[in-house]
Amino acid sequence: MSTTPQLSAKDLYRSFKIGQRKIDVLRGISIDVQRGEAVFLCGVSGAGKTTLLYTLAGLERPEAGEVIFEGHILYKKSSSADAKLRNHKMGFVFQSYFLLPELTALENVLLPSLIRNRQRVDEAVAGLERVGLADRLQHLPSEMSGGEQQRVAIARALINDPAIIFADEPTGNLDTANGNAIIELLLDLAREKQKTLVVVTHDQRLASTGDRRIDIRDGLITGQTA
Repeated sequence: MSTTPQLSAKDLYRSFKIGQRKIDVLRGISIDVQRGEAVFLCGVSGAGKTTLLYTLAGLERPEAGEVIFEGHILYKKSSSADAKLRNHKMGFVFQSYFLLPELTALENVLLPSLIRNRQRVDEAVAGLERVGLADRLQHLPSEMSGGEQQRVAIARALINDPAIIFADEPTGNLDTANGNAIIELLLDLAREKQKTLVVVTHDQRLASTGDRRIDIRDGLITGQTA
């Protein structure tokens, strides 16, 4: 692995206001992620792990601190520049899938490539075949199980050949068997295609399957396990 991190964050702070109350969500977190590493951010609900993931991915601006991805300082240029970087270099998998209900599995997978004005139909078909959905190309999300919908979301995350994949509680809406299968699939695809993987989970057992587990509590890193 290169000694220069692919993704680096320094002294991240983020808070939210609920009424007159201020809640500190990130309290000075620093983290480095190497290229090709599978990192799991682990902690209970409210620990700050999802906010950290979104901040690392250029989706949520910190109040203080810096995020650098492949030499690019996020949040420094226009939001459209960050959006272009995300589309070209990052893939996303969310707990709730976020598939468009009126589109087929194939059309959902194609969406990120259409944003780049590159309709990658062959790659989309191959991606769905790779996640075990060769017979579901023309199915709508409502015609698929939760596990199948998450597999579509994984194929969609990979369509633009991103350098890094961010996954926020990707097993949160699945039973244990399907959840295990999704994590195994993500890890296999990331290693096969030499992608970096950053996953949020509250499940310590799942977190132990990656290269490194980072424990977060009350907006601070409390430990790391390789």
